Order: sequence, then structure tokens, then C-alpha cells
Amino acid sequence: MAHTKAQRAVRGNRDSIAKRRGVKKYGGMTVKNGNILVRQKGTKFFPGMNTTMGSEFTIAATADGIVSFTQKNGKKFINVVPLEVPKKAAKKPASKAVVADKESKVADSPAAA
Repeated sequence: MAHTKAQRAVRGNRDSIAKRRGVKKYGGMTVKNGNILVRQKGTKFFPGMNTTMGSEFTIAATADGIVSFTQKNGKKFINVVPLEVPKKAAKKPASKAVVADKESKVADSPAAA
């Protein structure tokens, strides 16, 4: 007959839920405004150009662009370099002949009488 008494779980047999911290977007990756770049505990990385630090030291992008990591005075910064946006061609004003034609149609309409 075994001399082992009633068992129970070991006292230190508990584990916490993973916090899923770390770098989410790496250097050279394209990001959109609002994308989370890093989730961290403390300031391992600091917000740079076009980034902001939120609650629990989360760094997020504030503009569309490409992620870059830099180091200055021993501090690591995360920047978002904006994408080159092609300038839209300015709308040309309507020619005077078209505008005059539209005005004459309005004057000739029965509603104008």
C-alpha cells in the first residue's frame, strides 16, 4: 500500500498571460497613420518624427510613411519618413465660351421666363 497522501497542485505552478510586447513594424516597412510600431514596458524606444507615445509606452505612427530607427545620444528613436505624395494637377478653369453657353441655356429655359 502506497504511503502518498492526497495530492494538490504545486504552489508555484502559475503563469501570467503573455503581454505581446515588442516591435510590431520594423525598419523599412510601410505604415499608415495610427499603426502601432512598438509595445514596450518603459522607454526602450523613444518617439521621433511623425510618431507619438501613448498609454503604456506604446509608440504609434501619426503619418503614412516608412519606419526608420535612429540613435542619438544613446537613445533609440523611431521615426516615420513620410511618403512622397504626387501633387495633383490644378483644375483648369472652364473656358469663357463654355461658361457663356451655360448662361445662355439658363436664360432660354422656360423656368427663367
